[in-house]
Amino acid sequence: MKKIGLFYTLLITASVLVGLAATAALYYAGSAAVPGWRSFFQPGPLSSRHAFLSDQCETCHTPTKGVEAATCITCHSSAAADLAKQPTAFHANVQECRGCHVEHQGGSRPTKMDHGALLRIGWHATGTLQGHPSLSRQMIDDLASYLGMPVSAPAEKEGLNCAACHSNQDPHQKLLGSGCADCHGTSTWQIASFLHPSPTSRECAQCHQAPPSHYMEHFSMVSQRVAGQEHAQVSQCYMCHKTNSWNDIKGAGWYKHH
Repeated sequence: MKKIGLFYTLLITASVLVGLAATAALYYAGSAAVPGWRSFFQPGPLSSRHAFLSDQCETCHTPTKGVEAATCITCHSSAAADLAKQPTAFHANVQECRGCHVEHQGGSRPTKMDHGALLRIGWHATGTLQGHPSLSRQMIDDLASYLGMPVSAPAEKEGLNCAACHSNQDPHQKLLGSGCADCHGTSTWQIASFLHPSPTSRECAQCHQAPPSHYMEHFSMVSQRVAGQEHAQVSQCYMCHKTNSWNDIKGAGWYKHH
């Protein structure tokens, strides 16, 4: 029995020493120091954009720390196109990339738009909010997302300043204010419960703004004649347009001329 006990003691000691030696080698010499280490621990293939780094883990991963934003910025700081567009201009100040950019899942574009991540990194939030108010709430949301369950995101809707990223894409032309979250969710812009007012409604101008051509000679020379409403006013949208599409003109059919 003593010999068996001694054998297991030596075996465990050797295993620990090998593990420590491998850890030290990885730390000081990089992932190439231990043959087969990468393929054994790599969680999945890199995206096609980063595939050339498959054998160079240290390019992105810092030992004992993981992926740091500074490492990402080294390669992507010159992404002028992203910094010039309003929806992505906030990247100039972001110090955390992992919330939206995920790797080792294959595919061509390793981007997962996560509005909750914007709160956790503290950018484009209203008031004095500097991060996600509840880590446990985020853990629940992440689990629900993984399981394919619907996620309620009251923190995102209350904390995000939607207009900071989306005001240049506002199809309402500021007629409905900047409180996007009053109607829209953070997972999709589509509003399932939206119901257009009755086709007989005459209050179109409350939400819709006429195009510039309606304030020029084009309106009287073309628009009014095509619709057969030569005495219609610009504010009387209902006299020419249908509610299913602006280009479906009453009495004329589909006609796109703007």
